[in-house]
Amino acid sequence: MKSPLLPISKPNTQSSSSSSPMIKTAAASATMLLRSENDLGVEATRILIPSYFEDDSKIEAKPLISRTLSYTDSSATLTANSNLNQKQRRRRVASDTSLATGGRQSFRQMGRAASDTYLITRLSFKLLRYLGVGYRWITRFLALGCYGFLLIPGFFQVGYYYFFSDQIRRGVVYGDLPRNRLDLYLPKNRNGAKPVVAFVTGGAWIIGYKAWGSLLGQQLSERDVIVACIDYRNFPQGTIGDMVKDASQGISFVCNNIAEYGGDPSRIYLMGQSAGAHIAACALLEQAIKEAGGEKTSWSVSQLKAYFGLSGGYNLSNLVDHFHSRGLYRSIFLSIMEGEESLRYSPELVVQDPNTRNAVSLLPPAILFHGTADYSIPADSSKQFAETLRSLEVQAESVLYEGKTHTDLFLQDPMRGGRDDMFEDLVAMIHAGDLEAVARDATAPPRKRLVPEFMLKLARSISPF
Repeated sequence: MKSPLLPISKPNTQSSSSSSPMIKTAAASATMLLRSENDLGVEATRILIPSYFEDDSKIEAKPLISRTLSYTDSSATLTANSNLNQKQRRRRVASDTSLATGGRQSFRQMGRAASDTYLITRLSFKLLRYLGVGYRWITRFLALGCYGFLLIPGFFQVGYYYFFSDQIRRGVVYGDLPRNRLDLYLPKNRNGAKPVVAFVTGGAWIIGYKAWGSLLGQQLSERDVIVACIDYRNFPQGTIGDMVKDASQGISFVCNNIAEYGGDPSRIYLMGQSAGAHIAACALLEQAIKEAGGEKTSWSVSQLKAYFGLSGGYNLSNLVDHFHSRGLYRSIFLSIMEGEESLRYSPELVVQDPNTRNAVSLLPPAILFHGTADYSIPADSSKQFAETLRSLEVQAESVLYEGKTHTDLFLQDPMRGGRDDMFEDLVAMIHAGDLEAVARDATAPPRKRLVPEFMLKLARSISPF
């Protein structure tokens, strides 16, 4: 920064050759001092200090009036410099403020990452205590690692979209707890109100996370559908009651706030996959029971146009032994479901209770998708639940896909590109009655392949699901 000091006429500074060493040393010291100040970034008017060891007669005296005239003549220059100094000072202040704000944000992000890491580590050790070191668990864990490795090309592309797309609103808060967050996938075309899918991801009630729905969210948003992927507490951070409570709170947020994001409140669909399908069905039934009992609620079952269940399990009493044989041990599963008396978290059994008949009559239509080669949760689970609902005069349908496994419908087929039967069926149901949307779907370009075919086939053969 330029110094505001007044210009000073330069005195005669040349010393005679007979100057003493002391005089030379003093002059050198003065010069060194001024240079060191400049090295620190302080711009100042260079002034050579006259030697006071010389005779006063050698120093040219300047009258005060000349300094005043000098100041007057250069007032315009000083004013310009002053304005420049003020601008530079403001820039420095703004820069310092920005750096301080950025620093605080960085520290906040580091703190949040450290907190999340601690939480995950603590929960992992707690989970390992439940799991033990059983042979089935170890083999499933290794198979999961290999399965994920083979699908890495697709995960990289989906992950890039998830973290860098401006069409996603990540981490929207819907409650007070750390996992009370959801991700919103918004279409590029923002004209008009869009249909909405509130999606609850799967993960065996243990490893569920909102980002698992990013592939479905991306593909549905390309068809002008808004998707809200709801996160929730997993075991051992919470049990099934906590998961249902979180999901219900997330659904409430969607029903009451989605219009602010361009969604159509009259066209909201609830969907869940695997464990998420079970949790979503439980939340739906619990809400219907509350409404039938006259309780005040934050959202209504009547706000949902339909329920979509993908590869879900709806009768826990028929699945306990099956899960045990697949590596989800009975002790763990019953701990997740809050003990043996967990019938109230079996949707198929709850709807058959005579005390819930009024609640069942409030349920929206249910469409249950399932693959016939699903070994994680047999397709009979969806078939039987649909039949039970129909027997209670609820509009319900099971849609089965021949030869499809638990992960084919949700991962391998979408990553294969081209036409995906389950996805097209889902979109057709969402856009039913919207002629313009149906016409756009008919001309939609085929989706690109994310993973080579040989890797998809190998991943399918070793999938632990």
